[in-house]
Amino acid sequence: MSYTAPSQIAARQLEYFEGKHVLLAGELEDTFATELEGTAASISIFTTNLAYANQMRRYENINVQFGESYQATPDVDMVLLYWPKAKAEAEFLLAMLMAQLGTGTEIAVVGENRSGVKSIEKMFAPYGRVTKFDSARRCSFYWGECDNQPVSFSLKDWYKSYPLNAGEQSLTIRSLPGVFSHGELDAGTQLLLDNLPTLKGDVLDFGCGAGVIGSVIKLRHPNTQITMVDISALAVASAQETLRFNNLDGEVYASDVYSNIEGKFDHIVSNPPFHAGLKTHYAATETLLERAPEYLNRAGDLTIVANSFLRYSPFIEKAFGHCETAAKSNKFAIYHASK
Repeated sequence: MSYTAPSQIAARQLEYFEGKHVLLAGELEDTFATELEGTAASISIFTTNLAYANQMRRYENINVQFGESYQATPDVDMVLLYWPKAKAEAEFLLAMLMAQLGTGTEIAVVGENRSGVKSIEKMFAPYGRVTKFDSARRCSFYWGECDNQPVSFSLKDWYKSYPLNAGEQSLTIRSLPGVFSHGELDAGTQLLLDNLPTLKGDVLDFGCGAGVIGSVIKLRHPNTQITMVDISALAVASAQETLRFNNLDGEVYASDVYSNIEGKFDHIVSNPPFHAGLKTHYAATETLLERAPEYLNRAGDLTIVANSFLRYSPFIEKAFGHCETAAKSNKFAIYHASK
């Protein structure tokens, strides 16, 4: 079995997990949890990524929890935290997990050095002390223990707000750590919002993040029916909160591309993701584009924004028979196609 570099360094330190009830969390990408079954007393997983949750639910001896908030399960006495891409998300996860699990909980932290994993030394200080015990494959392994009583955790305290002008109207965007465009609007989405056509009927915002695109569409076109989906539970919670905060209606739920989507739409609009952690992945967006016609009504259309260097137009042309470049900046392009 091929494991990620962080898992490989964890595999060198199996004695830390001997007889422990281990919870894995963070930037989880492989099946190393199954390797720990022979060492630990029990294995559980907390993930905000639906695709990973579905992958690991195939293993009957591993308890998998998917969502935006961790609900403590019995007996967990150790956390194996895979350092996430965003430092703010690491702080968020630590606060959540330590508040639920409390003093006496051991923690092992693994991550690529370029991800800033060394920040764990200062970040963990309110809970106790962590020490680096291994370094290999440009990764580090830390171990520590929660000695101090953690403060209580409330999800609502972790939302960050920023204003967004949508023409003559304005919105407040609410996002949790780890969500795309957390705390600020990205340039690609701004270009898309500046070039959106008039929309009506049923609209799907794919990879919705904090719900910026879907919320702006609903604000501009109140009669549209907005559906927003994302693979991340943190994004789903953020988009729901953005709608609630702005008194807008819409449906938001988790989906691994089209896995949980039923019905068809008049428009699919997206700033599709191409990053997973520190790595670049295109598979989800390619699936989105290739299968888009299946989820569009007659004369339905697709509008996406993407980095100019990403070669998405051939996938759109193959699916729709044509692809228009509706707008362009020095970094981004907007592609459009209709059935």
